[in-house]
Amino acid sequence: MSKSWVYAFAAGKADGDASMKNLLGGKGANLAEMSSLGLPVPAGFTITTEACVHYYQNDKTFPAGLEAQVQTALANLEAVTGKGFGSVENPLLVSVRSGARASMPGMMDTVLNLGLNDQTVEGLAALTGDRRFALDCYRRFITMYSNVVLGVSHHGFEDILDDHKDRLGVTVDTDITAKDWERVIADYKAKVQADLGHDFPQDPQDQLWGAVKAVFGSWMNDRAKFYRKMHDIPEDWGTAVNIQSMVFGNMGDTSATGVAFTRNPSTGDNNLYGEFLLNAQGEDVVAGIRTPQTLTQKAREEMGERNPSMEEALPEVFAQFRSTVETLEKHYRDVQDVEFTVEQGKLFMLQTRNAKRTSRAALKIAVDMAKEGLITPQEALMRLDPGALDQLLHPMLDPKAERTLIARGLPASPGAACGKIVFTADDAVRLAAAGDDVILVRDETSPEDIHGMHAAKAIITARGGMTSHAAVVARGMGRPCVSGAGEMVISTERGEFSARGQTFRFGDIVTLDGSSGEVFKGSIRMIEPEFSDDFHQIMTWADEFRTLKVLTNAETPADARTAIGFGAEGIGLCRTEHMFFDEDRISAVREMILADDEAGRRKALAKILPMQKADFVELFKIMNGLPVTIRLLDPPLHEFLPHTPEDIKLVAEAAEVPEEKLLKRTKELSETNPMLGWRGCRLGITFPEIYEMQVTAIFEAACDVKAEGFDPQPDIMHPLVATREEMAKLVAMTKAIAEGVLKARGVEVAYKVGTMIELPRAALLADKLAETAEFFSFGTNDLTQTTYGISRDDSGRFLNPYIEKGIFEKDPFVSLDPDGVGQLIDIARTKGRTTRPDIKLGICGEHGGDPASIAFCQKVGLDYVSCSPYRVPVARLAAAQAAISAK
Repeated sequence: MSKSWVYAFAAGKADGDASMKNLLGGKGANLAEMSSLGLPVPAGFTITTEACVHYYQNDKTFPAGLEAQVQTALANLEAVTGKGFGSVENPLLVSVRSGARASMPGMMDTVLNLGLNDQTVEGLAALTGDRRFALDCYRRFITMYSNVVLGVSHHGFEDILDDHKDRLGVTVDTDITAKDWERVIADYKAKVQADLGHDFPQDPQDQLWGAVKAVFGSWMNDRAKFYRKMHDIPEDWGTAVNIQSMVFGNMGDTSATGVAFTRNPSTGDNNLYGEFLLNAQGEDVVAGIRTPQTLTQKAREEMGERNPSMEEALPEVFAQFRSTVETLEKHYRDVQDVEFTVEQGKLFMLQTRNAKRTSRAALKIAVDMAKEGLITPQEALMRLDPGALDQLLHPMLDPKAERTLIARGLPASPGAACGKIVFTADDAVRLAAAGDDVILVRDETSPEDIHGMHAAKAIITARGGMTSHAAVVARGMGRPCVSGAGEMVISTERGEFSARGQTFRFGDIVTLDGSSGEVFKGSIRMIEPEFSDDFHQIMTWADEFRTLKVLTNAETPADARTAIGFGAEGIGLCRTEHMFFDEDRISAVREMILADDEAGRRKALAKILPMQKADFVELFKIMNGLPVTIRLLDPPLHEFLPHTPEDIKLVAEAAEVPEEKLLKRTKELSETNPMLGWRGCRLGITFPEIYEMQVTAIFEAACDVKAEGFDPQPDIMHPLVATREEMAKLVAMTKAIAEGVLKARGVEVAYKVGTMIELPRAALLADKLAETAEFFSFGTNDLTQTTYGISRDDSGRFLNPYIEKGIFEKDPFVSLDPDGVGQLIDIARTKGRTTRPDIKLGICGEHGGDPASIAFCQKVGLDYVSCSPYRVPVARLAAAQAAISAK
């Protein structure tokens, strides 16, 4: 039996269903599902993703049997519709649209009205009795096909149309007559001939296969590749092609097209949300060419719009539409993003998919649906993207701050941002790479702008509605966006925009509030966000299901308090060297380094001890009853010394030492490879007085806070241990000092002594280390460096090419490498627990806030993860998802 490359669908029946997304793509699978539900879906068929994969694996050739199966499907489509593909009397026109298994809005290509030519357009005109409509469809087809398939720039067609509008004195397409469209089409065809040296293709079969190739080709265009990289979508998935009989929203005022969400994708409110246009085709709504109208009367009144809503303009169709989308939401048990067309009073559903939404909306929708009984709390948790919670955890505009409003548009994607304005995607990338916060300002965005939108902190457009390209993509990325700010007059060529009598140029600072749709002059003060009841509910559910504890990396009281506010269960990494760099103690640290002997070092360390003690007192009080894991001094000593001649001069004067001595000591301590040099526990072994001071400060602080009624829980962590002998010596030293302080003060404090596993040798000999170590904290940053032999600080030059070439699937410093580094962690876990069954195990590198890495920690049975304060809620949710997935 030959392989099926084509799957048909029509109202009431389909070859596929919603479970077949991998094969039919999301769009094709959902068209099949809607057809099976008996919803009004224009008949069509889907060419599978496997055909696309074959196309790229076989030198861009179609698989055997595909063309014959497409011809059979076309014949069946002709029978269903009663029309003929290429027929002059009753032409069948089709849309050709992409559809990967993961939604990639605007990234790939679409062709509408395919099958039109100089003869069939006359047949369409005669059949419908509307020559203007037929010619409108033809000019749209020439523009789209020429751009998508033939590679002719769409800007040239826009220029031609604008010239005709100027000549005719009209502003909107609907004012152009049939006679005028004839002239526009003639100019369009002349442009194709001038640009390509041949006429616009007239054979519908040639048109069809050209479009199929173009859709397959768009899977590998630059914007699609960038989007896949950004969203971790594998290249080898391929895209399906959906070929569907055309329905027309541009057949007069009883026809329309629109985009809708079953709930508000920005706020999560349970209200139908979207836009439509009378007498238009689908691309008009998202392209920002005309200003769309609201769906509901309530939305129109709230937005102060004058043009009637769909509910008012087409009440009977609207009632059917509302019922249909309610059916879809209940069927899919999730918010749906739908596209629809009304052809002369008859509703057609063109697409449904699970809607992209902001983090705030995702929280509300998940909680509401769980409370409505549509989904379970576990499903609510699994619906959320832990990384996207980041949107909710950062500052927003201070409502009390002074502000100067310069423009107002639509609140397309919530959140606030401030930065330098840029007018091109390339400039956004360039300035962002230089460390600037940038705001991308465009008349309207297109898929070609995707890299600039990703680089920008926020997006502003002068045109487009709430479902425009800018709005949808910004919400998916978590970028604030103001769209349709029509009072802004933008000149990309001059690098400026004007609004309300003011002109703003490239590099000027503006602030926008994507929740209100407002744009302000200059920089505006931000405040910490307030968390909704939905946020707290999700966190409560997450804590019910997770088994991993979530600690934080913090060494300042401010970070510790922030982390506690976010639900941290202790400190998993307190980097004491950060305390050494404080201005009030760096001079004492340098005095210690410059000392000629142990006595000199101890004298300097005595000055640092009370400062260190004060640090720990604060942390113990904030973390009352929770573990505080303190890593003793880790970086090489030369990092505390100046290196430029100017700095050496200043420090020598301040320390009252000769410049020559300072320069000499700096040279003595310099290392070829400091990461593998005299650092970590090697400092504690060679200069034990440093660690002795730190341990003394820790336990004196613990005794002080214990006397005040607090419950300190110190864990002392020795970094960079590689041998059993190092571990044993360091544990003995730590316990001797701790017990001495506790005995002298007559206080009991529970504590542990352990190590940071950051060397492969330590992982392989974990059973030996566990003879004396009471906990392991995997320092995954350094463990990744030492396992790969890659410096995190220098790897940026080649990591991206490695990822692009498929050598690395992901940056191993962002997401933990399960095969190499992960295997070492698993070996250390197994060996450590063989020696000490109750040994406490966790990770404290940057991976502690990465959801994929947290899932790995759950899988191998660690006890906790530790991450930066603002990642604590992310880790709590990711840990819950990992636990639910593991069941």
